[in-house]
Amino acid sequence: MTLWVGGMWAIGFIAAPLLFARVPDRALAGLLAGKLFTLVAFVGIACAIYLIGHRIARFGASCLKQGFFWLTLLMLALTLAGEFGVHPILESLRAQALPKEVMESVFRDRFSTWHGVASGLYVIVSALGVALVVLHGRGR
Repeated sequence: MTLWVGGMWAIGFIAAPLLFARVPDRALAGLLAGKLFTLVAFVGIACAIYLIGHRIARFGASCLKQGFFWLTLLMLALTLAGEFGVHPILESLRAQALPKEVMESVFRDRFSTWHGVASGLYVIVSALGVALVVLHGRGR
């Protein structure tokens, strides 16, 4: 849980902003940030599967009455939606824009909209991660 949530916060709120602040080429910064977001998504998927499996093994069907189980499942669903739903759309728009950068192309507005959706999902999952840590700390 700490690997997933800590990784999300470190990448999303420290590393990515630092990349955009320090790397002069915004397209390169975006590419690097995207790779980091993909990495943390796969870490999150693996961690969520482990956490859900562990809850089921430990508590059986009674885990369905626990907020921790449902919060983890919601975080997993949103992570999957971002990585396998929104991310391919962003990549498709980026590819369609070639040889231009997507933000210099006719796809700029669509890309910005979908980037906003991806960012919103990331912030929601990050906030839910804090709730997950708090629930775990309280033993729920």
